[in-house]
Amino acid sequence: MVTEAYPTLSAEMGTKIIDPQSYAEWDGLLDTFDWLRENMPVARVVAEDDSFDPFWLVTRYEDAMHVSKNNKTFLNRPRSTVFSTKEAIAFSERVTGSKMLVDSLVTFDAPIHPKYRRLTQEWFMPKNLKTMEAEIEALARTTVDRLVNAGTEADFVPLVSAPYPLHVVMQILGVPEEDEQRMLFLTQQMFGGQDEDLSGTGMKDMTPEQITQVVAGAVAEFERYFAALAADRRANPTDDVASVIANATVDGEPLNDRDMAGYYIIVASAGHDTTSASTAGAMMALAQDPEQFARVKADRSLLPGIVEEAIRWTSPVQHFMRTAAEDTEVGGQKIAKDDWLMINYVAANHDPDQFDDPRKFDAARSPNRHLAFGAGAHQCLGLHMARLEMKILFNELLDRIETLELAGEPARAKSTFVGGLKTLPIRYTLSK
Repeated sequence: MVTEAYPTLSAEMGTKIIDPQSYAEWDGLLDTFDWLRENMPVARVVAEDDSFDPFWLVTRYEDAMHVSKNNKTFLNRPRSTVFSTKEAIAFSERVTGSKMLVDSLVTFDAPIHPKYRRLTQEWFMPKNLKTMEAEIEALARTTVDRLVNAGTEADFVPLVSAPYPLHVVMQILGVPEEDEQRMLFLTQQMFGGQDEDLSGTGMKDMTPEQITQVVAGAVAEFERYFAALAADRRANPTDDVASVIANATVDGEPLNDRDMAGYYIIVASAGHDTTSASTAGAMMALAQDPEQFARVKADRSLLPGIVEEAIRWTSPVQHFMRTAAEDTEVGGQKIAKDDWLMINYVAANHDPDQFDDPRKFDAARSPNRHLAFGAGAHQCLGLHMARLEMKILFNELLDRIETLELAGEPARAKSTFVGGLKTLPIRYTLSK
C-alpha cells in the first residue's frame, strides 16, 4: 500500500542524520538507523531553520538497492549528489556555476556518464590489475616495514592504512612520490573538512560556509595540480591513467578543463580514502577478536571474506543523494518528481533483514551482497582495485605479525559523507 502522508522525522532525529558528530559516535548512529528501519524506513527530513532542502532518508537495504539500481528514475542531477546546506550549494554555484564543487563520474547521468566511465574502465578491471600485482606487493612490504620498525605499538591509520592505498593510486595515476603527502592533505581537507583533526585548519568553530570554503580551496589546489599534470601528459604521454585522461576524447572532443579536473580528482581522492577506511576497519575488527585473527592467519582462504566484510562493516562512503526524475514510490512511500533522496549506505549495510547480526564482524559471512560499492551504473569504478590492495596488504601483515590487540580507544572521523577511523592505536608482536 502506498502511503500518502509525509512521515517526517523529529528535529532531534533529523539533526542526527546530518550531524558529522553522529558518524563519529557509531553505535548511537546504528541505534538510530535500527529504529528508523523499523518505524520510518522512508522518512522526510526537514530543516527547522530552512538551512537545507527537505529530503527523503532511505534506510532499508531493499529500498536503497532499488534507488541505486534504478538510474533512470533516480538521477545524480540536477541537485547536489552529496548532502549540502543551501548556503554551501549557493557558494558552489557562485564559485563553479554548479551545485557541486567537483563535477565527475559521481555527478553525471546517462548518456554522459557511461561515455566518461568507459575512458578508464579497462584500467581498473581484474585483467589489467593482475599485471600490477608485483608492484602492489612491493608497496605492501614497504608499508609493513614501517609498522615493524615502529616497535610493538603504533597508530595504524597514519602509519599504514592512510599512506598505502594513497601510494598505490598515485602510482596508477603517475603522480610523483614526492607529491603524495600533498595529495593526502588535500584529500583530507576535501573529505574531512568537517573534522578538525583531519582538515588541518583548526576549524572546530568554523561556520558551515567557512568549512565549504576550506573544501573549495582544496578542490582549487587539486585542479591547479592536475592541470599541470595533464599538460605534461599531453606533451609526453606515458602508459599511466593520467595520460589516458589527458588525451581522452568523448564524441570526438577532448574533455573540457572542469570535467578533466573532476576525473583526476575522483580517481586521486576516492581511490584511496575509502580503501584506507576499510583497511583500518578490518584491522580494528581483528584486533578486537584474537580468535578470528588467528583463524585468518592460519587460513589465508579467509582473506577475501575479511576484505568484503570490512568494506560492508565500515561503509566508507556513507551516503549519496539522488533526485526523482518523475513521480514514483520507494518502500510504499510516494515520492514526487524533483524530490531529493538520501541513500544511506551505513543504514542499508546494517539492515538485519539482509545481514544476520549486522554489527558483528564476520569474515565467513556469506552471502555478503553489501552496498558499500553502490549498485547499478554508478557502482564504484575501483572496487576490484580496493579488494586487491586490501588482500595483498593483509597477506603481508599476517605473515609478519604474530599477535594483535588494541592499545587504546579508536576514533572515527566526524563526517557525513566519507568516513572511517582517524586513529587506531594497536599493540602487536612480530612473527619470528
